[in-house]
Amino acid sequence: MYAIIETGGKQVKVEEGQEIYVEKVLAEANDAVTFDKVLFIGGDDVKVGAPYVSGATVTAKVEKHGRQKKVTVYKYKRRKNYHRKQGHRQPYTKLVVDKINA
Repeated sequence: MYAIIETGGKQVKVEEGQEIYVEKVLAEANDAVTFDKVLFIGGDDVKVGAPYVSGATVTAKVEKHGRQKKVTVYKYKRRKNYHRKQGHRQPYTKLVVDKINA
């Protein structure tokens, strides 16, 4: 059984026991997080939401928080003596999916 959930403005396909990396979730490490924005549940019996499947939830455990590798943003205008260099590291949360409640 698998599900497609919406979190952080993105859609993520999850299965039980899977480790996923999502946008930062406001929860401490080892806390349980429940996602109620379930778009689709697949497996033996398929449920499609319009837009969400009613009564369906996905519970996961927060394993850790972190920041991704640095992305360098470089702006440059030729012949104008203009250049700007900036770095960015996006925060993430690592989750382990415990249960899909359909």
